[in-house]
Amino acid sequence: MPSSHRATAAFLTAIATVLFSLGASAQQPDQVQVTYSDHVAPILYDNCVKCHRAGGVGPMSLVTYDEVRPWAPVIKYKTGLRDKMGVMPPYYLEKGIGIQRVKDDERLSEEQIETIAQWADTGAAEGDPDNLPALPEFDDSGAWKLGEPDLVIRLDDIYVEGGEADSWVSGVPVSTGLTNDRYVSAVEMREVNDAKNSSIAGTVVGGLYIVHHMTWQTGAPDAGIAERETWPVHELGRNPDIFDPKAGRLLPAGADVIPLTYHLHSNGIDTTGHMELGFYFHPEDYEPEHRKANFELGDGLNISVHGNRPNQELHTYSVLTEHTKISSFEPHLHAPGARMCLEAIWGNQIETLACAGYDHNWVKQYTFEDDYAPLLPKGTILHMIGFMDNVATNPNVIDPRNWSGSGNRSITNMFLHLGQSVGLTDEQFVQEMKERRERLGLMANDHLLGCPLCMADIPLLEEEGVVEQAGAED
Repeated sequence: MPSSHRATAAFLTAIATVLFSLGASAQQPDQVQVTYSDHVAPILYDNCVKCHRAGGVGPMSLVTYDEVRPWAPVIKYKTGLRDKMGVMPPYYLEKGIGIQRVKDDERLSEEQIETIAQWADTGAAEGDPDNLPALPEFDDSGAWKLGEPDLVIRLDDIYVEGGEADSWVSGVPVSTGLTNDRYVSAVEMREVNDAKNSSIAGTVVGGLYIVHHMTWQTGAPDAGIAERETWPVHELGRNPDIFDPKAGRLLPAGADVIPLTYHLHSNGIDTTGHMELGFYFHPEDYEPEHRKANFELGDGLNISVHGNRPNQELHTYSVLTEHTKISSFEPHLHAPGARMCLEAIWGNQIETLACAGYDHNWVKQYTFEDDYAPLLPKGTILHMIGFMDNVATNPNVIDPRNWSGSGNRSITNMFLHLGQSVGLTDEQFVQEMKERRERLGLMANDHLLGCPLCMADIPLLEEEGVVEQAGAED
């Protein structure tokens, strides 16, 4: 076992031993006893054991009471982190700030977090085993999270030796085999390799895989880069990309999938793996109403992260040149990254759209529910703030004494928003706000976060097809 993995396992075991000895405080007489069988197992079965089981990506199994009890204080600690690096389940969208309505929300509720804490603090009792819920059925076939795709593209094998240095390589294009144009509603990416979790116990998800991230495009075999379609980047721990229902991505007939760059890193053992891309199609008669937005938000020039300093801030801005619907928020930092926030500035109104913690081992995106995705008029200023903890207590940092700037490697830094957005015409922008008001039952004095003009009285299309400039009377 690599020394870093042994250190991780030893560290977790030490925490469990110390915290458990401190946490078994006396139960108050008026408290209902929280037990594993009645209260904690349902939470773990719903949220944890899909990974924390034999053959899963988690470093320990949490399926039975005997397996769970020694880890009770660590489970309390990890779930209590909420949106901070290291939280379990690994989902970092912050509560109480920004838009909270997101698809496939993986966060535990406050009640669940407090239940686990109370159980750990009062002796971690088992309760009556007859009250256990049914154990979930596990699928070890590497099942797709969104169900079986309509098209799966398998890319070529990649081999990385144990202990090999990071590398950046291009891949071989693979034909989609499509004979007709198809519009894509979602895409899911996964790495399949021959590494076994039991061989690299004590590691995080980043230690199971050899592809840290992959950039890729699609296009005709003879198409130039400018003629190709760029798709979301595959990253460690990434959840599926679900595109705006009105803005499906085109996958043309005869197109190739072109892996531009793999960032490869060793997981400590010799490993052969490959990437698989799963495409989910709209019906054949589907036609998109909206198109991908044309703005970018990030800074690759002014990153300056000093050594041995926590909570360093990075700032970047972008002015929207078209009405824009932001479908998802996805922070991208590197090893010192700890948090990112996104603000929208419209006139003298400033709103925080989302804030999320960050962990370079588990990259997550947060897809807003359709009626809560920000609808921003052109001229809006997007302001993004990144928070960097270049300190020894950040386990992702190799040497916190080092200054770092921008670059591809994990020991250098990036500061990007990789979420999905669509651009809207004047007509589409006004129509989207009208439909949203009607669906949500919004009234004149209501306010919807992320939609500064939703309550404005903006005329819809006249018969001749002309719409007033959005926001002209506001």
